[in-house]
Amino acid sequence: MSAPDEQDALRVTAEEFDDGVTSELGDIEIVDGRVVQVMAQSPLHSRVVRRLAGLLEAARRPDGPCMVVDSDVAARFADSESASADRRLNVRYPDIWIRDCEPYNVNTVRDHILLIVEVTSESTIDADITDKRIQYAGAGVPRYLIVRLDQKEERIEEIEEYRLDWSGRRYRAHDVHRRVLLLDDPVEATIPFDVLEQA
Repeated sequence: MSAPDEQDALRVTAEEFDDGVTSELGDIEIVDGRVVQVMAQSPLHSRVVRRLAGLLEAARRPDGPCMVVDSDVAARFADSESASADRRLNVRYPDIWIRDCEPYNVNTVRDHILLIVEVTSESTIDADITDKRIQYAGAGVPRYLIVRLDQKEERIEEIEEYRLDWSGRRYRAHDVHRRVLLLDDPVEATIPFDVLEQA
């Protein structure tokens, strides 16, 4: 994501977002009320998101709890503490999430997310490993995966897995997957990196 000059930044309140004022802006996120344009991603990023979402969806058990796998769908996270209404709203579009089957509502979906996956890129890595990790943990999302691509965005270096600690508000490192992603919750899956990477 690019970081626009603070003075030139477009700002949005929660009411304006609910009224659809951002619907014509394309790929954005909203951070503390500031509209942040999301940069186009690499072919590998797109391929990894698409394939991983499909494999996670396929891993759901027919006799298990109802779960939905989505990509790039809006979720409103906790408002920032600010006296100004146009400096509070936080809306993210995670690369992938698994959530329960409660009806989707942008304002409450964060309470139903079981796992979030973000795939890094040159423009998003700082937000993925710091801001989003703090925000998702603060929302009580039980698991967070960060798929780290190499600098040339030609292959997956590793996948970091985080789980909430005893406080239920902070992540602790659970595992670093190097050539194969082994998940045990909320779905059981064994996913070799080369399956996600191959053109």
